Amino acid sequence: MLSYLAASLPENTPAAARLLALQCAFRVDAAMQVRLPKGMLRSLRLDTPDLWRELEHARWLRISPARAANEVGAELLDPVLLSQAPARPDRTQAADWALRVASPSTVGAMAGPLLQLASLYLTAHADPDTDAGLTGLDQMARACGIQPADLPNTLDQLAVTGLLNSWQTSRDWGDLYWTLTGCLQGSAQY
Repeated sequence: MLSYLAASLPENTPAAARLLALQCAFRVDAAMQVRLPKGMLRSLRLDTPDLWRELEHARWLRISPARAANEVGAELLDPVLLSQAPARPDRTQAADWALRVASPSTVGAMAGPLLQLASLYLTAHADPDTDAGLTGLDQMARACGIQPADLPNTLDQLAVTGLLNSWQTSRDWGDLYWTLTGCLQGSAQY
C-alpha cells in the first residue's frame, strides 16, 4: 500500500497526509467510502482539516459529510485502489497494525509524522525473522515524501529514538540497509 501511495500521491504530499491516506486506503469500503474516528486521528496526530484538504487538492479523495460527530468521512477517487488492496478484513487488520507501528507512543511522543511514516516503512519492509531490511534509498524517500538527501537525518533520528538499531547506504547502488531494534521485533508482518 505504501508503494501504491508513493505512485498515486503527488511527490510533495507531506508525511502526515500520507499517513492519513494510508489509513483511508486500508479502511475504505467497496463503495469507496471511508469513515475515520476522530479519536484515532487524534491518537496519530492527524486530526487537522488541512490534511484532508491536502488529499482533496491532490484529487485523491473528496471530503463528505460525516454521519456522526465523532468521525470524518470521505470518498476516495482512485478506483485502482481496490484492485491494489487485499480483501477488507486483511486491510482492516493491516490498518490496525499500521496504527500501532506509527503511533507516537511507539515512535516517541516528540516524533512527528515523518518519523512515524519512516518507522512504518522500515518495519513493513523488514524481514520479520531478522528485523533487517533492504530497499532503494529513492524508494523510501518517495514513499515518505522527502528528498533522498534528507533521509539520512530521518534515519539518524529513528536511531536516536531507539527504533532503528543501525542503517547504512551503498553509495554505488543507492541501497539502504537497516536493522530494527527489538522494540518492533516481529511486527513486520504486513
